[in-house]
Amino acid sequence: MAPALLSTERAETLTAQAARKPTSILLRTPWRLPVAQSAEGSYVTLDNGKRLLDAVGGAAVACIGNGHPKVVQAIKDQADKVSYVYNMQLTNQPAEELAKQLISSSKGAFELVGFVSGGSEAMEAVLKLARQYFVETGQPQRTNFIARHLSFHGNTLGTLSLASHAGRRAPYEAILNHESFHHVSPAYAKRFQRPDETEEQYVERLRQELDDKFQELGPDTVIGFAAETVVGATTGVVPPPKGYFKAMKSVCDKYGALFILDEVMSGMGRLGTLHAWETFADGISPDIQAVAKGLGGGYASIGAVLISKRVADGIRDTSGVWKHGHTYQAHPIACAASLAVQKVIEEENLLENARKIGDYLSSLLREKLLSPNCIAAPYVFDIRGAGCWWGIEFDFDGPQCRKLDLKGEKFAIAVQQRALDKGIVIMGMAGTASLDGSKGDAILLSPAYNISKEQIEEIVTVFVATVEEVLSESFVE
Repeated sequence: MAPALLSTERAETLTAQAARKPTSILLRTPWRLPVAQSAEGSYVTLDNGKRLLDAVGGAAVACIGNGHPKVVQAIKDQADKVSYVYNMQLTNQPAEELAKQLISSSKGAFELVGFVSGGSEAMEAVLKLARQYFVETGQPQRTNFIARHLSFHGNTLGTLSLASHAGRRAPYEAILNHESFHHVSPAYAKRFQRPDETEEQYVERLRQELDDKFQELGPDTVIGFAAETVVGATTGVVPPPKGYFKAMKSVCDKYGALFILDEVMSGMGRLGTLHAWETFADGISPDIQAVAKGLGGGYASIGAVLISKRVADGIRDTSGVWKHGHTYQAHPIACAASLAVQKVIEEENLLENARKIGDYLSSLLREKLLSPNCIAAPYVFDIRGAGCWWGIEFDFDGPQCRKLDLKGEKFAIAVQQRALDKGIVIMGMAGTASLDGSKGDAILLSPAYNISKEQIEEIVTVFVATVEEVLSESFVE
């Protein structure tokens, strides 16, 4: 497919077109959204016939694109067999098979699996399971969780309490749990490592801060430390410094607390390995882990809690049951879809393709955005990521920014909207660079693992042109 038109002529925007159409949906955006009519692979066709190239998979979800025939067939076949059973009465074959697949592919890290309906519930269930583990093993005094500032763990009240993102928490601050949830610094070296610190010294400072927080709360009152292996929806694909998670786990081990990883966004192949901790946590696996987006690839609403032998034994040796449940837990069609997605990833060798595509995407982004001929180059703060997940962060604090007037518009959101009009779907995020959410602009790219080199070239071409266009319109004399 030829690259989308890059004309600077401003046609009516897709959101302007959409605004004329009535909707009965309470939307999550202040603007009316275009309507997707159909989708195939990495392309989405709108109801007005415009075709978009999805460069972000929704929110890093559509890991093998839309309409894969093997997954579609698996959904149809399961609907013909068993569409629903309640998991307090009956289990089902695809749930059993998916659980075995997740355990067998975990390199010995996990022994049990619990299924849920999505990422927020996965992390909510993690919190409940962690508390249950200590209640049942005779340590009911453990009531505190420690997480990090500039983190996101979901949109339930519990997960919003665990996370620390000013904008998302603001409307609910008065009803969040402030007694059991506590926070330490983010592991965000590019922003927060001191000029006089080595990487090792920075990690040691963060380790000591966590240890001090345990001491402040009372070491035997802490349930666990929870973190995104690679941070996604707050700072934009920020990996940890080398040795960070080894240091954090050492503190958890010192005081008998649980080491918890949130891989809802970063896991299930997104970064080129099935689990992000295989690459970015020094190979250290967690006591409990949440996964979701890449598990079902958008074909069904599903998440999972992956449970280590330590926690599994603690539950099995006491009550023997998971005291968390809901109506659609281990839904047969959702599990069948997810099992098919995971088989496609394995059979088509998509993790290797993700790693290769990631290298190519990285090289193109750096070549185009950092070129002396690119007007965006002075404003590019960082390009980071791996596999099929990349963040491009822009900085508008330097002296060179005096010639820019963004007219109060959030740059990343403006780029997202303009890119949509040009035919690609990306994700723009504001407030990524400060604890109070007042500054920072990042763009996320998270294409499908089976995306082609030609599609990557189109994405980068349109993306860079869009960035330059938005910037050029913001220059002042």
